[in-house]
Amino acid sequence: MPDQPVPPAPQEAPAPRAEGHSGGGGGHRSEGHSGGGGGDRPRREGGGPGGSGGPGGPRRGGKRQYFRKKKVCRFCVEHVDFIDYKKVEMLQPFVQERGKILPRRMTGTCSRHQRWLGEAIKRARNIALLPFATEL
Repeated sequence: MPDQPVPPAPQEAPAPRAEGHSGGGGGHRSEGHSGGGGGDRPRREGGGPGGSGGPGGPRRGGKRQYFRKKKVCRFCVEHVDFIDYKKVEMLQPFVQERGKILPRRMTGTCSRHQRWLGEAIKRARNIALLPFATEL
C-alpha cells in the first residue's frame, strides 16, 4: 500500500468579504481594537464574528470585546483650583450612601483632585455637613 500515490486535497477559494465588515480599512473601528483580520490577508474559514483564531483556535462566537470610555476628571475640565468643603452639593456625588468616599476608578478624578476631594470630604464630616456613616 505505501506505493500508491496520495491524491492532492482540494483547495477552497476564500469567501468574498462583505462591505463594511471588520477588515482592513473600516472607518468605524476604535483604535485599541484587537480582533479580526489584517489588511490584504484572506480570512480563514471557521473564524468567529471577530476574526480568525490564533494558537487557541477560532474565537468564540458571540463574545465581543468591550472598551470602556476613558473617564475625565470633572475638576480638571472645569478648571477648579480649590475644592470647597462647605459646598456639600458638589461633594455629595463622590460619597456613597453609607458615607464612604468613592475611589478614583469609579469617579474618574485625577490623583491631585482626588486628594483634595478626600480632604474636603473629611473636613465636611468634621463639621457635620456630611455623615461619617449611616446605620444599616
